[in-house]
Amino acid sequence: MEKLSYKEMLDAGVHYGHLKRKWNPKMAPYIFMEQKGIHVIDLNRTAECLEDAAMAMKQMAKAGKKIMFVATKKQARDIVQAAARSVNMPFVTERWLGGMMTNFSTIRKSVKKMQNIQKMLAEGSNINITKKERLMMTREHAKLDRVLCGIENLNRLPSALFLVDIHHEHIGLAEAHRLGIKTFGMVDTNSDPMQVDFPIPSNDDASRSISLITNYLVNAIKEGLEERKASKEEETAVAE
Repeated sequence: MEKLSYKEMLDAGVHYGHLKRKWNPKMAPYIFMEQKGIHVIDLNRTAECLEDAAMAMKQMAKAGKKIMFVATKKQARDIVQAAARSVNMPFVTERWLGGMMTNFSTIRKSVKKMQNIQKMLAEGSNINITKKERLMMTREHAKLDRVLCGIENLNRLPSALFLVDIHHEHIGLAEAHRLGIKTFGMVDTNSDPMQVDFPIPSNDDASRSISLITNYLVNAIKEGLEERKASKEEETAVAE
């Protein structure tokens, strides 16, 4: 897979960090300089970390493992949701429900409830429900779907989490730590890179930066999925 160029990262504003007064000292190894009170991220380190993360995600996808995409910030939601859907990976872009992973069995019950309501609404003409009941069911389904649609087909815990802004997604990160789940994350200068297994020093506020990093990782996942498919086809051909 072709690496991102420095021009692409500069154009997307990947190098822009936070104000110096908001920085986390543990980000020092990833900071290139300070300019007008704002920290500038070292894109050499970004490129290195991004390659490490992409390779790890590719191997996970090749092994058939699921990577959950997490981005509840307004500017990241649509980007991350579209990216996750393109590789059939679970995602959380509306709100992280407390216990989404540590209390996964309860979350699965909510998903089944949502599916049952959907089925009842689809068969509405065959069951005896009033207009008021249908309206209430429709509203409840919409509420559940908004939060759970990204994990509807997730039957077991994911093998890894990719988080846009680990500072903002601290609840999901804490649950991943508790369960020993691998973590990947876009880490800005106000965050602690030691909190994730694969930190990617980058601007996690600008939509162009989020899109560039996320789509690069998704392309790595696509490569892993294609290799997995080719491997299975080869095994089938040998067996025949």
